[in-house]
Amino acid sequence: MSGSLIKYSGHNYFRQRLILSLLSGKTVKIDKIRSDDDNPGLRDYEVSFLRLLEKVTNGSIIEISYTGTSVLYKPGIITGGKVFHECHITRGIGYYLEPMIALAPFSKNPFNVTLTGITNENTDVDLIRTVILLQLKRFGIEEGLELKISKRGSPPLGGGEVNFQCPIVRSLKPLQFIDEGRIKRIRGIACSTRVSPQNANRLVESARSVLNRYIPDVYIYTDVYKGEESGKSPGFALSLVAESTTGALVSSETAANPGDTPEDIGKRTAQLLLSEIRKGGCVDSVSQWLVLLLMVLGPEDVSKVKIGKLSAFS
Repeated sequence: MSGSLIKYSGHNYFRQRLILSLLSGKTVKIDKIRSDDDNPGLRDYEVSFLRLLEKVTNGSIIEISYTGTSVLYKPGIITGGKVFHECHITRGIGYYLEPMIALAPFSKNPFNVTLTGITNENTDVDLIRTVILLQLKRFGIEEGLELKISKRGSPPLGGGEVNFQCPIVRSLKPLQFIDEGRIKRIRGIACSTRVSPQNANRLVESARSVLNRYIPDVYIYTDVYKGEESGKSPGFALSLVAESTTGALVSSETAANPGDTPEDIGKRTAQLLLSEIRKGGCVDSVSQWLVLLLMVLGPEDVSKVKIGKLSAFS
C-alpha cells in the first residue's frame, strides 16, 4: 500500500534500498546498522551518499538516529538538474554514480551531475562509461547520455572528477536480448596517475599475454594522466570489455593496491574477464542489477534477457 513503511535490518544493500524507496515512493526504515560493531552506525561514505540523494531530490526526509544505527528515509521527487557533489574518499566515485544511473531517466529534469573523488576503485568509472551506460541505450535512453572523466583520481586521496549527463524518458523500451553470440573482440583501458607512463604499457603487455591465447582481436588503450588532471595519489588500473557478435558486453576491472605490480594487475584482470565470459549470458555481473531493475520499471510488454550466474548483488 502506498505510503506504507518497509523495514530492513543491517547495512547490506544500503544504496539499493534507498533507490527502490525513491522509485516506488515507499518510506523505508533501516535499523541495526553495524549495531554489533566496535564502531557502530553509518560510515562516512554512506552519509555522503545520503547527502547526494538530498541534492538530486526534492522533499526527501532523512532521519538518522543519535547512534547512527538507524535511518528513516521518506522519499521525495527525483528532480535531477545540475548538481555538484564531493564524494567521501573512503569509496570510489562508482559507488555514488551507479545509483544515479538508475534514478536519472525518471527525473523531472535531465541529470547533470559532477562528482569528485576516486575514479578507479571497486566499480571503475571506465566500466560505467563503456558497459553500464550502454545498457541504458537498450531501453531507448540515448540522446544526451554522457559520462566524461575530466580528472583521474587514485586512492587514497582521490582528486578525480567526472560529469554524468542523462536525458529523461517518457517510457522505457521493452528489452528482448537472449542471444549472447560469440566473443569477437576485447577492448580495454589501462590508466595511470602520478607514476611512470611505462606502468600503463606493462599493464597492457601482461593482459595481452593471457588474452591473446583466447582471441587475436585485443586492443587496450593507455590513458596516462599528468599534472593537474592526475589527482592527488599515484596509482594505476585496468578495465577490460569483451564484445560478442550480438553486442553483449562482458567486463572486468582491477585497481592497484599498495605493493601490486602492473604485471599482477594485468594478469588478474584478464583472468577475471575470462571467468566472467565463462559464466555466459547477455549481461555481465556488473550490469545485471541495472538491467533487471529497468525491466521491472519498463512498460507492460514482456522483456526477456538471458543472464549467466546471478551475482549476490543482483
